[in-house]
Amino acid sequence: MSIKKLASETAIYGVSSILGRILNFALVPLYTGIFAPSEYGIVTQLFAIVAFSMVFFTYRMEVAYFRFGTDKSLDRKVTFNTGFSSIALSTVILVVLATSLAPYFISSYNLVDYKAFVYLCIGIICLDTLSELPYAELRLKGRPIRFASIRLTNIFINLGLNLFFLKFCPWALESEALQFLHPFINTVYSPEIGIGYIFISTFIASLIAFLLLSPTFKQYRFMLDLVLWKNMMRYVLPLVIVGFAYLINEMLDKLLLERLLTGTVEENKAAVGIYGANYKLAILISLFTQAFRYGAEPFFFRNKNQKNAKVLYAIVAKYFLIFGLIGFLVVTLYLDLFKHLLRNEAYWEGLKIVPIVLVANVLAGLYYNFSVWYKLIDKTEWGAYISVGGALITIALNIWWIPILGYMGSAWATLICYTFMTLACYLLGQKYYPIPYAIWRMGLYLLVAVGVYVLSEWINPGGLIATLGMNTLLLLLYLSFIYMQEEKSLRAVLKGEY
Repeated sequence: MSIKKLASETAIYGVSSILGRILNFALVPLYTGIFAPSEYGIVTQLFAIVAFSMVFFTYRMEVAYFRFGTDKSLDRKVTFNTGFSSIALSTVILVVLATSLAPYFISSYNLVDYKAFVYLCIGIICLDTLSELPYAELRLKGRPIRFASIRLTNIFINLGLNLFFLKFCPWALESEALQFLHPFINTVYSPEIGIGYIFISTFIASLIAFLLLSPTFKQYRFMLDLVLWKNMMRYVLPLVIVGFAYLINEMLDKLLLERLLTGTVEENKAAVGIYGANYKLAILISLFTQAFRYGAEPFFFRNKNQKNAKVLYAIVAKYFLIFGLIGFLVVTLYLDLFKHLLRNEAYWEGLKIVPIVLVANVLAGLYYNFSVWYKLIDKTEWGAYISVGGALITIALNIWWIPILGYMGSAWATLICYTFMTLACYLLGQKYYPIPYAIWRMGLYLLVAVGVYVLSEWINPGGLIATLGMNTLLLLLYLSFIYMQEEKSLRAVLKGEY
């Protein structure tokens, strides 16, 4: 599989991810226009818990499937059946445990008025967990279109239900012309549910996506090849720590803010909502990283035995960084436009975190590229060590800085964490599985991109048109600089030489 093929598959995954997440992100103006920051803070908190829980429920079994499913000495059906049987059994156990512990969580986080939503979140986690390995099967088979169509269906249903419950139903009940619909609407809609419709919509969308993946289960038979299962678990358990640490870096700040900020309960919830909404403006980078991962994980394992594998990995990492930095500049240079996605101006005070979080997301994606070495040589424990180090940095800096700097402290902590993890993973990788990354050139591209942003802030001619015009010129200059540096390499990639 060539880099060109990887790029084409990433593009398909990217279309579904970007279009899907843009549609999903379109819900942010809806939410921020309807709900107060304190209410949106509850949504942010609960979905952070969902993300945390997914690490334990899936325990990165899809990565183990890529590793052992590409092993020619093993039967791939046996590998799939063993992996999914393991996931199914553990999901039953964890759902029972989560349901039992839910009352304590509800009490601890003052969610008594929202307890039904906590149980809906457990249902969402269960469905998404059982869908993970079927999605991985589509990726391993090289079926990005099928994968993308199911993902998009999930997003469109979620979007449609949100619009139906949060916009159409209230409007229809006030419309005399639609009185014939009132009995039906009063049956399915209650204004008191409020933010609950966000979780109801997500649950229904996850259920339909799971049903659409059902053809994958035609090959499924309950079985556990114990020798294979032990090898898969030995490989993947350190990656659970990696995943958990990643979520600490991504989500813990949103949980700690409410407890460590020095304001009232309502003020702290509002700050969480502002931080969470602005954090989502970094969505362009996270979307690109997600789309890249969908294509790259199978790519790395399929090509591990190729003679030029290390060269391929180096080129992939360089172009990932280039496109990530372009995304960073697009968002920061046009932030005066992007901020209007947050319809309520009360959220705009948090825009100052956006450049910091964007750079952190670029480094997180670069870390993912550098982490290929420990997955390929079955040294996943090193991923755990690096990730635990990053998580400790995140925890320490958040506890230290949140009371002093507020949510700006969380943003800086995220950047410092990913800087450490990226450097540590690169240096260790060069010792155990050296890959010829163009590290100095990549560092130059990063510094120039940050310099372009700083220059745009320093010049700042004033006035929207003048600012956007100047920033467009700066973006074009950066693109020209990259093209001059990479022209020969880009031509070789396009010709399929790599």
